[in-house]
Amino acid sequence: MSTAYLNGSFLPLDEACVPVMDRGFLFGDGVYEVIPVYGGRLFRLAHHLKRLQNSLDAVRIANPLSESEWEAMLTALVERNHGSDQSVYLQVTRGVVQRRDHAFPDETRPTVLAMSSKSLEPVDIASIQGITAITLPDIRWLHCNVKAITLLPNVLLRQQAIDAGSVEAVLLKDGNAIEGAASNLFIVKNGVLATPPNGPALLPGITRDLVLELAAANEVPYRECSIPEAELRGADEIWLTSSTREISPVTILDGHPVGTGQPGPAWKTMIGLYQGYKNRVRRGDAA
Repeated sequence: MSTAYLNGSFLPLDEACVPVMDRGFLFGDGVYEVIPVYGGRLFRLAHHLKRLQNSLDAVRIANPLSESEWEAMLTALVERNHGSDQSVYLQVTRGVVQRRDHAFPDETRPTVLAMSSKSLEPVDIASIQGITAITLPDIRWLHCNVKAITLLPNVLLRQQAIDAGSVEAVLLKDGNAIEGAASNLFIVKNGVLATPPNGPALLPGITRDLVLELAAANEVPYRECSIPEAELRGADEIWLTSSTREISPVTILDGHPVGTGQPGPAWKTMIGLYQGYKNRVRRGDAA
């Protein structure tokens, strides 16, 4: 049984419980982060904590821990769960209230939960055939840059993709491709990467930003711009990125092959750079 952290205590995950009057349970009133762990080291922790702070500020919840306290707690959690490769989930809600009311309570103590699960086994890059995706209208709210726990629209969109025999949904809004239901979006055309710019319409992805950093450091041309639906459908390559998905090539979109229908050369270059970065994290040479 894995170990969880709840409001100052480490305990077995199946013993971690919160009251039904917690606003996270009643309203989905909270935010979260998912942090990969490679070789027992938290991956780009400072970036994740910055995004967490931005989300907390957006929903007006006071950060219950300092950056150093977060790092100490999460490091201890990883160690208690035997280090190595993991995926850490943390969640902060507005806390427990005396009565259910939409308005913010005068005073609450935020509820802090963190837990860890074993990462999926590494995949042989040479064997990856890509994933299938479908396009769907973006039915989410207007603040997708907040990593809120209110994910029902994302859940419904992702399930619609799975029901259609696909892995993920690429969301369309006002004639543009925005991101996946649980991922950020890249396309490649004539060797140039393109990804929608950060803003309220999409989540500022940690993996997305790392891909752009690696592109800049290795002279891979890229641009941050709107992606019209026609450009999505005419792309040579489509990628979906996230902390858990890393960089997944989409080879079938709406039943049609993307490019050659196989992972493309730009993806092979980028996944090699990304795996190299992960190895540096494992050695302690990168954060």
